[in-house]
Amino acid sequence: MFSEEVLKGKKILITGGGTGIGKSLGTRFIELGAEVVICGRREEVLKGSVTDWTKVGGKASYFVCDIRFPDKVDAMFEEIWRDRPLDGLVNNAAGNFIARTETLSSRAFDSVINIVLHGSAYCTLAAGKRWIEGKHRGTILSILTSSAWQGRAFMVPSATAKAGVLSMMRSLATEWGPKGIRTVMVAPGIFPTAGASARLYPDPAEYEAQVARIPMRRVGQHAELADLCSYLMSEHAGFINGDCVTMDGGASLVEGGGGTVQYLQNWSPEQWEEFRTRSARAVASPSKTA
Repeated sequence: MFSEEVLKGKKILITGGGTGIGKSLGTRFIELGAEVVICGRREEVLKGSVTDWTKVGGKASYFVCDIRFPDKVDAMFEEIWRDRPLDGLVNNAAGNFIARTETLSSRAFDSVINIVLHGSAYCTLAAGKRWIEGKHRGTILSILTSSAWQGRAFMVPSATAKAGVLSMMRSLATEWGPKGIRTVMVAPGIFPTAGASARLYPDPAEYEAQVARIPMRRVGQHAELADLCSYLMSEHAGFINGDCVTMDGGASLVEGGGGTVQYLQNWSPEQWEEFRTRSARAVASPSKTA
């Protein structure tokens, strides 16, 4: 679809880039000529992804960084800039789980908000101020979901955080656009990854029913999402600013605001406890498949 040089010369940081969608994006960016930097909390995962990329001739590096802490984010950006500035940032790191909102502790709520909203904001500000000071053009891509504007029952912390990121990206599109900084967003639908599947789809039968409700009658392929994000990060999308592309096979047009999880309203406390135990076990021993 693209020239292998469409991202040539670009240096792009992907938060949470060691697994899942983040790794898929990194793989495609490298294929298209970019230098990729990834960050996350698990060094073994980050190192494994970078090793995979460098084995095929890609230029890649990683930083162990917990983006919930602004001082650690700023220190990482200082190190990144020692070589040369970034050209792009992908706010991909996320956290989410299904739960009855009234049972959530403040700590559980913050565990999602601090990664998705605060982490994205810290990275965005760290990149933006350096681009502005250096008069360097840049692109910020944030990975959202349709819950950012529709809401999502039983996933309130994530929906709240994603809504905040959406507002931040739209606000900065007008404030930073004149300075040569673009903001773009993608809202993927179901793109299966091992970790997310364990946390978000408690009932395999209901998961299949959700897929069946997608107008395209299938889930998304990581290659499709990676190609879209590659385009948005490239100069070919240079006039797209402050907009969000929904890539969910039309699912958000069918049922919004949590319609696909209304069956959870009928769960007993015992079912919720069984799911909590089962999902915790699955996350602790994830499948090796993406």
